[in-house]
Amino acid sequence: MRSTEISRRRFMGLLAAYGAGAAVVGGERIAQAAALPSDDLNSSPLYLAARKNDSRFEAVVFDEQGNDQLVISMPDRGHSFALDPARSRATVFGRQPGFFAIAFDVAGKNPAQALQAAPGRHFFGHGVYSPDGKLMVATENDYEAGRGVLGVYDSSTGGEYRRIGEYPSGGIGAHEVVLMPDGRTLCVANGGILTHPDYGKLQLNVDTMQPSLAYIDMQTGELLEQAFAEPTLHKLSIRHLVVDGAGAVWAGCQYTGTAQDRPPLVGRHRRGKPLQLFAGPDEALRSMNNYVGSMAVNQLGTVIATSSPVGGKVLLWDAASGDFLGSRDVFDGCGVAPAQGHGFIVSSGQGMLERLAVREGGKRIQQSPGLSWDNHLRRF
Repeated sequence: MRSTEISRRRFMGLLAAYGAGAAVVGGERIAQAAALPSDDLNSSPLYLAARKNDSRFEAVVFDEQGNDQLVISMPDRGHSFALDPARSRATVFGRQPGFFAIAFDVAGKNPAQALQAAPGRHFFGHGVYSPDGKLMVATENDYEAGRGVLGVYDSSTGGEYRRIGEYPSGGIGAHEVVLMPDGRTLCVANGGILTHPDYGKLQLNVDTMQPSLAYIDMQTGELLEQAFAEPTLHKLSIRHLVVDGAGAVWAGCQYTGTAQDRPPLVGRHRRGKPLQLFAGPDEALRSMNNYVGSMAVNQLGTVIATSSPVGGKVLLWDAASGDFLGSRDVFDGCGVAPAQGHGFIVSSGQGMLERLAVREGGKRIQQSPGLSWDNHLRRF
């Protein structure tokens, strides 16, 4: 359609104007960071996030003290990342409806590569690599047919990424995808919301939504298993996923029904069993304001964090029992990732980075005026 053609021309123009692929290594410190306590688990972790820095859109690699290590210019807002630890690479995806992605070397040793969405497709903001780094899979929207797909990319060499095909995602609105512990099975959150880039994020099928979790063979595209919420919760869009230490998939949802409703927003699924939903205490459920923006599991795989930027809360859950462990106030906090030890690091749209302990309060790492962190935070 005409508006999509304009988006593609704008994509190419913006890439040229903003120099996507140009990396700044060892970027300047944004703010003086407070020292964090040492830990005997993995040392010197790196984090990846998208942000707006004054009027610039950037993908950033930074350390646990908030110091920039690598900055990648982007033509528009970014969302989340596919990570390839085997080859020290990552890909950042444009925010829905995203027509660009940028693949880059996390150490900044090689030039970044700009990827354009295939004709008739846009990125939904998430993706994964195979364990050996030879394939990358991205959630995408086949917007004319109104279905989610998984775009499959050959990333086996250090050169060009090639889109070699796609698989149906098993539903509409494929959002986050995670790789299961077997290293081959994908789990996809089909949010169920039909959208088209001509209409932005307008929901075109609220009354007929059918969100699901779909398990798909990464090598063949075979749909192995699918889990749905009960029909009365068909407006509960499954959006974000994380895999706990026992191999169960945790899901965070966004409710598109009446604002006064208070359905549970957090779920856990084990293969071959029904989807379990956890509401927590009434006050905690109300505080999320029907919206989970991001999820993470701590390093030990025992605690799940769910953020709600619209509610200004991060809620913690016991991965084994599903019990609610408590909440923390983080204004406009959305990005969440495991910190060293038992806790988490949270980023906010107000330019804040904060470390949250599981049993205690938070510790401010950084507050940067003019900086706005986007939705997701990934630990590399």
